[in-house]
Amino acid sequence: MLIEVGHFALALALALSLVQAVMPVWAARSGDQALRAVATPAALGAFACILFSFGALTYAHVTSDFSVLNVIENSHTAKPFLYKISGVWGNHEGSMLLWVLILALFGALVAVARESVPPTLRANTLAVQGLITFVFVLFIITTSNPFTRVSPAPTEGNDLNPLLQDFGLAVHPPLLYVGYVGFSITFAFAIAALIDGRIDAVWARAVRPWTLIAWSFLTLGIAMGSYWAYYELGWGGWWFWDPVENASLMPWLAGTALLHSTVVMEKRDALKVWTVLLAILTFSLSLLGTFIVRSGVLTSVHTFATDPTRGVFILAILILFIGGSFTLFAWRAPMLRQGGIFAPISREGALVMNNLFLAAGCATVFVGTLYPLLLEMLTAEKISVGPPFFNYTFVPLAIPLLLIVPFGQTLAWKRGDVHAATQRLFAALAAALVVGLAVMALTWGGPMMAPVGIGLGAYLIIGSVMEIVSRARGYGGSRARGAAIWRRAAGLPRSAWGTAMAHAGVGVVVLGIAAQGWATEGLKTLKPGESLASGPYAATLDRVGPRSGENYAETTAFLTIRNAGGDFVGTVETGKRFYPSRKMTVTESGLLTIGASQVYASLGEVLPEGAIGLRLYYKPLVLLIWLGAVVMALGGAISLTDRRMRVGAPARARAKSVPPGMAPAE
Repeated sequence: MLIEVGHFALALALALSLVQAVMPVWAARSGDQALRAVATPAALGAFACILFSFGALTYAHVTSDFSVLNVIENSHTAKPFLYKISGVWGNHEGSMLLWVLILALFGALVAVARESVPPTLRANTLAVQGLITFVFVLFIITTSNPFTRVSPAPTEGNDLNPLLQDFGLAVHPPLLYVGYVGFSITFAFAIAALIDGRIDAVWARAVRPWTLIAWSFLTLGIAMGSYWAYYELGWGGWWFWDPVENASLMPWLAGTALLHSTVVMEKRDALKVWTVLLAILTFSLSLLGTFIVRSGVLTSVHTFATDPTRGVFILAILILFIGGSFTLFAWRAPMLRQGGIFAPISREGALVMNNLFLAAGCATVFVGTLYPLLLEMLTAEKISVGPPFFNYTFVPLAIPLLLIVPFGQTLAWKRGDVHAATQRLFAALAAALVVGLAVMALTWGGPMMAPVGIGLGAYLIIGSVMEIVSRARGYGGSRARGAAIWRRAAGLPRSAWGTAMAHAGVGVVVLGIAAQGWATEGLKTLKPGESLASGPYAATLDRVGPRSGENYAETTAFLTIRNAGGDFVGTVETGKRFYPSRKMTVTESGLLTIGASQVYASLGEVLPEGAIGLRLYYKPLVLLIWLGAVVMALGGAISLTDRRMRVGAPARARAKSVPPGMAPAE
């Protein structure tokens, strides 16, 4: 009975989201403000209904209700409880239900954000968000119904894909979806502003917190997905430029540009057209990523759907929202005033340059990802665009972008001074140069670009620290000394601290990536008592033995790790797990963390007499890649606590105080 009620609640959410989409538009035409107010309860009601539907499906998975087809195909009575919950979104139907749940959640949050968003902008935004929710709920009901019943019900299910039976499934998709779907709000704000014809600093201030939320969660989601693939697939890499990875990277790059563009628009009332275009583009890339994963054009652990009907429906969604939004943009954008003017050498100019490099990098990833797919669709010819293409096209764009980051922070708004900015950054530049040269001298004969990367990472971190120090000390004759610096630093806006932390996090990521130039790999067939060295560590095979879990049997290799001097460092276990319900074997890698570095063991073929094939990696400072991403997201979270974010949009100003070219706030 609960399943039927959950299905009915989803249908009711479809109707409520349609009301949410239609009423503000009707109110705008009729002038009836009461109709506009209907959007708020409709958004809250749609969220409540979808939440109930999601809860009903979760209950079916937890209780192993095999009368539901979705549970049969993705669950098993012996599956651990955590994976019964995460298995709800470990399939196409359940993951799409999670998608619309987050979509409705953002709509509900905007509905209750009465103080931070002007009423007209909020109503129009809710209308656009309601239309997005309506279309995706319609997609679920018509092509991806998670509540389909089966009669008679089997006594056992097929179990979840073993590669998905991991803690990563419980964390990665929700984080990624909040990022993906969070950009739907910035998209809705952009479309609402184009419809209303009013885009100003008030709009930018209203949009920026939502952009920060989406960007922070997407950063964490990508990092978690990278780490999950790193340890689960047994290949030892942290990024493969896979189309599914690229599908999440593209909206992150566009979203990063959007985040910086909203700063310029809020501060200087400039870059209006460009900011709106980025808001549209970022969510469009999120939708494109959905199409790549859900349409069946790819075959991987990420792609749950292979039904052509679903692919056609998602393609129609792309045409509706992407085509419709760009058409509206082309019509309304020429009517927008550009606002503030600034010199090329200024903080605004640096942020524009930042946007150009991010956009170019996004375009590079876009071409490299979609060209093989389009070529195969049109000519049936298959080509592979792999890491070499991206390394030779994306990396040369990333390096100057990273060099600009600390420099742009030191420039003044409107008109900057290159000489003064260089002086303030001299210590960071000198320290980074010393670090890079020292690393190069110590590792002479090794990879040449790795020390450059180390120096670049140090430059970003030191530059971020110097920005806080410079702002705390002050400029000119008002320079602070001693304890006064700490007091001024504590009094800086939290957005300044958040920005510095996010940029420092990028530096930490760069350090981790650069250090992989010294990663080592060893491959050997071992018998008990024999050893395999990789870098400064060696693994000795102690024994090979069986063990079992709730729904698998595993052959495990037990290894002892010692350093170059023969001293004991730790133990590692790596194995091959066989899942009887799926008749599938997967490799479980073994990790030993030493500071920020890791020794990584991956079991190959198991041979007679206890011999095994073993692949052993040494990954220096590899954890900095993901720790840096966490620092970046934490910087976004700190910025969200800034007073300007909490206060939100200012109240309506008197007409006489409104500068020319600025629309009054509503």
